Amino acid sequence: MLGNEAIARGLYEAGVRVVSSYPGTPSTEITEFAAKYDEIYCEWAPNEKVATEVAFGASLRGARSACAMKHVGLNVAADPLFTLSYTGVNGGMVLFVADDPAMHSSQNEQDSRHYAIAAKVPMLEPSDSAEAKEFVKEAYKISEEYDTPVIIRMCTRIAHSQSSVELCDREEISLPDYEKNPQKYIMAPANAIRRHPFVEERTKKLQALGEITTLNKVEKTSKEMGIICSGTCYQYVKEVFGDSVSVLKLGLVNPLPVEIIKDFAEYVDKLYVIEELDPIIETHLNTLGIPCVGKEMFSLLGEFNQNTIRKAFGMDMPEGKATDAVIPIRPPVMCAGCPHRGLFYILAKNKITALGDIGCYTLGSAAPLFALDSTLCMGASVSGIHGFNKAGGAQSEKKTVCVIGDSTFMHSGITGLVNISYNASNSTVIILDNSITGMTGHQQNPTTGYNIKGDPAAKINLEELCKAVGINRVRVVDPYNLNECDTAIKEELSVDEPSVIISRRPCALLKYVKHNKPLIVDADKCRSCKMCMKIGCPAISMENGKAKVDNTLCTGCGVCEQLCKFDALKAPKED
Repeated sequence: MLGNEAIARGLYEAGVRVVSSYPGTPSTEITEFAAKYDEIYCEWAPNEKVATEVAFGASLRGARSACAMKHVGLNVAADPLFTLSYTGVNGGMVLFVADDPAMHSSQNEQDSRHYAIAAKVPMLEPSDSAEAKEFVKEAYKISEEYDTPVIIRMCTRIAHSQSSVELCDREEISLPDYEKNPQKYIMAPANAIRRHPFVEERTKKLQALGEITTLNKVEKTSKEMGIICSGTCYQYVKEVFGDSVSVLKLGLVNPLPVEIIKDFAEYVDKLYVIEELDPIIETHLNTLGIPCVGKEMFSLLGEFNQNTIRKAFGMDMPEGKATDAVIPIRPPVMCAGCPHRGLFYILAKNKITALGDIGCYTLGSAAPLFALDSTLCMGASVSGIHGFNKAGGAQSEKKTVCVIGDSTFMHSGITGLVNISYNASNSTVIILDNSITGMTGHQQNPTTGYNIKGDPAAKINLEELCKAVGINRVRVVDPYNLNECDTAIKEELSVDEPSVIISRRPCALLKYVKHNKPLIVDADKCRSCKMCMKIGCPAISMENGKAKVDNTLCTGCGVCEQLCKFDALKAPKED
């Protein structure tokens, strides 16, 4: 099983009833696989904060619950998490956070262990799919025994790699009668101040658990050298050293144990700590006064692998055969027929400042469009344009827009639009409505009209929603129609009030989208002006000085046809 699939199986076997998440690579498949079990209610929430609060509500009612997110999603969920540490749980509650070392699909590298330390909640970290499944069940036992939410930390490598998993039956857990407990769950100051001592005492008990739990494993072999590690680093250590070195594998990474680390350190002559990203374990050893070698040998940056360890220890690298061919660089690019391409071309052509957001449309920042000026975090484009225009005044307002996807807008763009309306900046917001959550693999969202299982659901009307928060000027454009986009953008930038443009056309990769036939090139009419190349469509290239259309990629969207002044690009005649 994939690591994420094994997590979902663990949720099933642990008797979990409710899972609420927001899709975010590399965590998305946890909820997608969990949704395949009819015994588990699963949903896509608008954002990670909502998902965490839904899971808390289910826990409050006495059910085992979960939520899953990527590392930056935990930033959004931090607000309820920190207070959940105080309230504790009724039914067991587990948060799954998937870190992304090397930023395969993220805007930063972030070590989520800091959140577990700061919130004072236990964190588990599996090193393969089998452990991922078993750690889930252990996490619920810890959650309920110690009255705490539990975080399970995944990473891209464990989430998306496969290993063998032994399946077990589901543990059916009956739902208890609900009993009101305001002193525990109403976190007014008078109650919260009484819960803080509980949290500190719980931490001591969890640290004692770390000394005896099988989540932490000691493999004593050689006395010359010992390595402390966790998660995916354990796999790399074992592949490089085998049983030639002693290893302390930490599965409970917060709170970290003391005595077993001291015992292990005394057993070996020299101690190393190998951990990706920040020196959490190393700092713990330094606090204990235990000499060790860590980040002086290993980087704070990126994802490790077997060769990272071999190189650090001066070991021979495995022999390989490199190709003599020059392999061209293949940067990420928006798909052929992507509905965002035409609108981005208009923004770039008119030299409009465009604040971007998180989604596949971030690729509009790349060559040849160079259409975006910023990308920060979910929803930041809408809040950011307000600040940009308040600072720049009328000069900024007439030449600046922001772009945000439909799912991202529902996640955290709405409050920014409320701020624009309430605090009155003449800002133009463009919602790129491609009818799906595109970047993470086509998950449904509140604007699509379907739930996680594909069943019909309430569909948010973006036009009416924008009007409801005080935006009077709301219009819809077809991004395949360049003149329509050009006119709409110029008109909305010219008025002295906030406005919203909804660029609406479904993602070209959606199965229900029927494409037109590929365009054809009249080589006699082509003047090699390369205007068609300015949109950066992967279906268009130049061959022998003439435009060429790849029939296997072209969706017949017609955007390039509108750019050609010589009618060299045409849709084929109907049979």
